[in-house]
This record gives sequence, structure tokens and C-alpha cells, in this order.
Amino acid sequence: MEALLCEQLANALHFKYPGLIFHFDYGAGVHLTKNQAIKQARLNGRGYPDLNISAARGGKHGLYLELKAEGVRVWIKNGELVADTHIREQAAVLDRLRTEGYMAEFAIGFEMAMGIIHRYLAS
Repeated sequence: MEALLCEQLANALHFKYPGLIFHFDYGAGVHLTKNQAIKQARLNGRGYPDLNISAARGGKHGLYLELKAEGVRVWIKNGELVADTHIREQAAVLDRLRTEGYMAEFAIGFEMAMGIIHRYLAS
């Protein structure tokens, strides 16, 4: 579940990187009412990533991660995106963020997310 993943990552970030400025899209992975979900989508736009770390590193303005629970498939065996419309929307936003000078990636599960974060912050 993405909400649990967000909580785990937030706890790890507070502990490992005190003072780091980061923000989670709290609406991701939680059960909102229909009206709350509509408002959340309208406020954030479609495909906005789950986590933003506001720290410039390695020539990038910051890091955006689209979080997925362990076991979620984003790519098929040949490296192409799955046919899921929502994942394709998210991938398009990540691509756009990259063109704007950010590091922007999918992260599946806690270990992958923390690995990306650690490598980014160490650069």
C-alpha cells in the first residue's frame, strides 16, 4: 500500500537526513471520498509524483519520485511501460520534470526508493 510506503519513507528521511526539505502528495494511496479525490486531482493536476525532495544535487534542481508498492509492475520485460493509462500519465509527467532539470523516477518499494534518494543526495 502506497500510504504505508510514504510513512516508512518519511520516518527514514527524518532519521537519516534531518533538515531535508521534502513533501509527499498525501492524497496518493489514501482512501478519499469522491469529492476529496476530485479536489485533490484538481489541486495537483494529473500524474503529479508522490514525493518531492527540494535539494539541488549533481546539476539537478531536486528529486521527484513516483512511488509504487512492492510488486507493482511499471515496465514489461522489454523495458516498455505497461499499458495502464495512469502509469503512462505519471511517466509523461516524470519525463517533463526531467526536461525541466529535475531527477524524476519511478520507485517500487522502500528499498528502491531509499536507494534512489541516497544516490541522489550523495551526488
